[in-house]
Amino acid sequence: MIRLRSFAATLWLACASLLFGLQTVLPTVAVPVAVLGVGTLTPAPTQAQDMADAWENGIIDHLWRGSAYTAPSPLYFGLGTAACSDSGFGTEVTGGSYARVSVTPNSTNFANTQNSGTGASSGTGGQTSNLTAITFPAPTANWGSVTHFFVATASTSGTILVCKALTVAKTVNNGDAAPSFAIGAFTFTLQ
Repeated sequence: MIRLRSFAATLWLACASLLFGLQTVLPTVAVPVAVLGVGTLTPAPTQAQDMADAWENGIIDHLWRGSAYTAPSPLYFGLGTAACSDSGFGTEVTGGSYARVSVTPNSTNFANTQNSGTGASSGTGGQTSNLTAITFPAPTANWGSVTHFFVATASTSGTILVCKALTVAKTVNNGDAAPSFAIGAFTFTLQ
């Protein structure tokens, strides 16, 4: 019920902004990833609760135990046809030209959303979003019903960093438009 009210409030603010030119800051609504239209994937805000165990452990060890931590680079976005989790990829899409998408973590590819641009975060919410589209290859075979996305440390296997379910499963078939997260569609927040 609360999520529906939050979504309704967000939708109302967005409509009011468009109709009346209001300058508003839309609240972050913690809902799963939504899928819109053929080829367009629009993830909802991803939060720290969506971090996988390995990433959480690496950060804890680094901050509290003095262990060295090397940030993964590049990051690899992947799609799944079954649930991923804090410790596993679930069933990743295979075949039909599917490949994880490599994105280098830097201020060209990821924004300092809380500060309206690039540069270092200033402790105003710890949020980022993608400044470039994250586009998967166009399918050359049926990929099936895509239900999840994840971020990993390698183009195959590797360590899972983030796992999130889609709000609506998207059936991806041969000849469909390339699935993509539009600019600004992927957000990640530490709170």
